[in-house]
Amino acid sequence: MTPSGSAPPASSPDPSAAPPPDASAAPSTVSPGASARRASLALLLACAGTFLSFLDATVTNLAVPPIAADFDVSLTTVSWVATAYVIPFAALLAPAGPLADAVGRARLFLAGVAVFTAASLLIAVAPDLPVLLGARAVQGLAAALLVPASLGLVLAEIPAERRRAAIGVWSAAGALAAAAGPALGGVLVEVLDWRALFCLNLPVGVWVLIAGRRLPAAESRAGRGPDLVGGLLLAVAVGSAVYGLTQGPGHGWTSAYVTAAFGATVIAGAATVLRALRHPRPALRLDLFRSRSFAVASGVSLAYGAGLFTTMLLGVLFMTDAWHYSALEAGLAMSPAALVTALVGVGIGRLGIGIAPRTMVVAGSALIAASAAALALFVGTEPHFWTLWLPTGTVMGLGVGLTTVGVSSAAALSVAPRHFAAATGMVMAARQVGGGLGIAATAVIVAEVSGAGARPYAAVYWFAAGVALAAALGGLALRGTPPPAPRPAAAAHAYEGDQR
Repeated sequence: MTPSGSAPPASSPDPSAAPPPDASAAPSTVSPGASARRASLALLLACAGTFLSFLDATVTNLAVPPIAADFDVSLTTVSWVATAYVIPFAALLAPAGPLADAVGRARLFLAGVAVFTAASLLIAVAPDLPVLLGARAVQGLAAALLVPASLGLVLAEIPAERRRAAIGVWSAAGALAAAAGPALGGVLVEVLDWRALFCLNLPVGVWVLIAGRRLPAAESRAGRGPDLVGGLLLAVAVGSAVYGLTQGPGHGWTSAYVTAAFGATVIAGAATVLRALRHPRPALRLDLFRSRSFAVASGVSLAYGAGLFTTMLLGVLFMTDAWHYSALEAGLAMSPAALVTALVGVGIGRLGIGIAPRTMVVAGSALIAASAAALALFVGTEPHFWTLWLPTGTVMGLGVGLTTVGVSSAAALSVAPRHFAAATGMVMAARQVGGGLGIAATAVIVAEVSGAGARPYAAVYWFAAGVALAAALGGLALRGTPPPAPRPAAAAHAYEGDQR
C-alpha cells in the first residue's frame, strides 16, 4: 500500500530540512524597498508551481490502469508512464539549481511552468503511447527546472525575517497536493477520463504564466553554467538500466536488447563519473561522497526511493485488479495514508521537534518494511479495507513522513554548510533514481511471478519490505545528533557557497 502523497518529485517537502536540490537559493537580492505585495506574489506563484508538480505525481498512478486498457499494453510497458517522468527529473534536479542562478530564478521558473503546462496538454490529447511517454519525459524535465527555482524565488524575494514561515507555506503547498491527489484523481478518472487528470494542470499553469509576468527578472551571475551534458548522461544511464530490467521478462535476460541496455548503462555511467571529476559544476557531486555520513544518506535514499515508488504504483494496480476497486474507490482508499505522510512531514518541521535524523530514518524505514511485510503476508483477493488496508496504510504513511524528513536532515548534517543545498539535491536525486528502479522492479516481478490473484502483488510487497529494511539498517550508520533548528536565512546563502 502506498501513501501516494509521498511521491517525488513528489514526497512531501520538509521545511525543517534542507531546501530541495540546489534550490537556486542564491543570497537574497531583494532591495530594502521591495514591496510586500511583490514578495507575496512570489510566494503565491512558487506555491502554485510546486502544487502543480506534486499534484501531477500523485494522480498519475491512478491513470496507469486505464491507460493500459486504452492503449492495450502490458504493465511492463505502461510502467513507463511513471518512469519516463522520474528519470529526467532525477538527472536534472541537481544542475537545475546552478542553471537558475545563471539565467535567473524567475525566468527559469516560468519557463519550467510553461513547458510543464504544454506537456500536460500534449498528454491529455496523446493519440498513442509513444507520444504520451515523450510528453511525460518533458514533464519530468520541466519539473526539475521549476521545483528548485520556485524555492529560489521564495528565498530571494521574501525578507529574511519571514523566510522561515514562507518555507513552511511553500512546503505545505506540496503536502496539500500530495494529500488531495489520490481522492481528486479518483473522482476525475471515475466521472470523466484519465485524460482529465492532466487537464488539471492547465488552468493553474496558465494563471501562473499570466501572473508571473509581474515578477521582475531575477538577477543572474556571470560564470559557467552547470554540467547539463553530465545530467543527460546520467539520464541515459538510469533509463538504460530501467529499460533493460523491463525488457528482461519478454526478450530474455541474455537477449541483445537487454545486453545492449545494460552495456549502455555502464558506458553512460562511466562517462558521467568522468565528467563529474573534471567539470567545475558537475551534475554528480562526487566530492560530497568523501563524507561517510553523506554516502550512507545517499544509499539510504536510493533504497527508500525504490520501496516508496514501488508501493505507490502497486497500491493502485492491486486495488483495481485484485480487489476490483474503481478508480474513485482506489483513490479514496489511498488518501488516509497520503494525509498521514503530509501531516508528519510538515508537522515535524513546523513544530521544531528535535528528533535525530538517524532515529527518524531507522524508525520510519522499519515501519514501512513492517507494513509492506504485513501486506505481503495477509493480502488476498477478498477486500479487507478496514482490517488490513487502513491500518497498514496509516503506519506506512507515518513511516514515509519520518523517513523523508530524516534523510533530508541527515544529508544537511553530513556536509559543511557551504554544500548544504547541493547535498540535499543529490540525496533527493538518489531517491528518484531508486524510484525509477523500483517501478521497473515492480513490472518485472509481476511479469515473472506466476499465479493468479494476489500472489504477484504479494511478491512485490516482499521486495518493498526488503529494500525498506535495507534503508533501516543503513540508517543505523547515520549521524545520531539531533538536527539543528531550521535556519532559512542560512539556507539562502548555502547555494552561494556551493559555487565558490
